[in-house]
Amino acid sequence: MLASGLLIQGAAALWTGLEGAAARRDVAALGGDVRVRGRRIEAIGRLKPEPGETVLDASGCVLMPGWVNTHHHLFQSLLKGVPAGIDLELVPWLSAVPVAYRQHFDHEAVLRTAARVGLVELLLSGCTTVADHQYHHYPDMPFDASAAVFDEAAALGVRMVMARGGQTQARAIDVNPPPQCKPETLEQFMAGVERDAQRFHDSAPDAMRRVVSAPTTPTWSVPPEHLVPIARQARSLGLRLHSHLSETQDYVRYCREVHGCSPVDFVERHEWLGPDVWFAHMVHLSDEEIARVAASGTGVAHCPQSNCRLGSGIAPVVAMRAAGVPVSLAVDGAASNEAADMLSEAHLAWLLHRAVGGAQAMGVADVVAMGTRAGAQVLGLEAVGSLQVGQQADIVVWSPDDVAHAGLHDIALAPVVSGRCRARYVLVAGVVRVQEGRVPGLDMAALQLEAAAAVAHMQAAACTAGNRRGGG
Repeated sequence: MLASGLLIQGAAALWTGLEGAAARRDVAALGGDVRVRGRRIEAIGRLKPEPGETVLDASGCVLMPGWVNTHHHLFQSLLKGVPAGIDLELVPWLSAVPVAYRQHFDHEAVLRTAARVGLVELLLSGCTTVADHQYHHYPDMPFDASAAVFDEAAALGVRMVMARGGQTQARAIDVNPPPQCKPETLEQFMAGVERDAQRFHDSAPDAMRRVVSAPTTPTWSVPPEHLVPIARQARSLGLRLHSHLSETQDYVRYCREVHGCSPVDFVERHEWLGPDVWFAHMVHLSDEEIARVAASGTGVAHCPQSNCRLGSGIAPVVAMRAAGVPVSLAVDGAASNEAADMLSEAHLAWLLHRAVGGAQAMGVADVVAMGTRAGAQVLGLEAVGSLQVGQQADIVVWSPDDVAHAGLHDIALAPVVSGRCRARYVLVAGVVRVQEGRVPGLDMAALQLEAAAAVAHMQAAACTAGNRRGGG
């Protein structure tokens, strides 16, 4: 449904995505109707339909900007709940699940299915922008993984930030990696980044497609001497930088033992701090590291569910935000987060930091700001992430209409405090992409069958391999 003339009318509450007093609009006093023209928000207030304008009924609903997910691994959407890794911590889990199963992503169809599953799950949770850390690249790969993911995002109308990952050395932490984990050379990695940038990157503040240079980890996936060339190439191309950092104590211990410094020291030495850089996790940071990250303008993708699932710890998000670190919200891969949607992530973020920091440590407005405007800023999408006149019309109309919300005194709190909500509408760039909790034109049953077939194939292969090892 094109929204060249569209009015969202009758909302009961409206979150702007901004911080402080501007976080929530006083709908009773100021009105909460939103007019969309083309891709942008034209007006907010008490508005009457204009001739020919499509009206979307938001009676009793909560309006907010679309969630901005700043770190994901879409290919992992077919690796939920793998028994071999369900109770492992990060390093052994990497070998048991994403490393071991990458051999099954050796053809385009299965990657597309995984990406589609992940994007649909996110879209239904109100997520309109996704940063996919796509590190499934290896020499002589028989298909174009970047093009496949961009195609799937375009088909669903989702904003896609492709963090082009990979490795330029074999990781010592990986056990029995398959051929699909073979590292690229530095030249191959950099050529892949440049090729993707030339084909897909749009530097506009409202871009639907972005490319980022994103080796999997600066400590394990590339030799130290490769980090500066990678950073300088990205900046010469106008690209941002992204990776994982300080996710577990193993990151910290490895840097201390091998490089004689902390992970933040290490990346700073190699030109990997700055306002054009953001790292996923950042769970284990000292106060001094937090201050340096803040001073540099480096961003963070906070992944609370994955950090809990792998037993990695709780990131010092309250301290980081107080210091001025740009902290965003992210899902991480579905292989380490079986509830790979932004509503679940927001709910846990709200609870987790109150548990460790007290009831005042994390408010609903803080979570909304992290998950929307802060995320867009981390990605450099300045025209995205807030409900303001002139901004992109990435809007979610939440309908808190089931028994989980019965008795709720302030309906505006529902998307965060209840942990679930049905999206009556989700708009991306002014186009309705979800209507009454469904993606128009998507055969959900067929997608579920595709996913089930791919999982069955992986399970059969794992069983066969196990029989061979056992002599069967």
